[in-house]
Amino acid sequence: MTVVERREIALVDLLDRLLAGGVVIKGDITLRIADVDLVRIDLNALISSVNEQVPSPWGEFT
Repeated sequence: MTVVERREIALVDLLDRLLAGGVVIKGDITLRIADVDLVRIDLNALISSVNEQVPSPWGEFT
């Protein structure tokens, strides 16, 4: 087993890498009984960090 195969990444490091690049989450969930849709949930989320290069879309609060 090489060093690369044994490399462990902490959850904090993984979240830091994901937020630095941004993550898009999209999904649909439908609860259906006897071909009748009872509940439908649509999820669309963009998760990203905010810094000088990627400013907040809401501006600064004073």
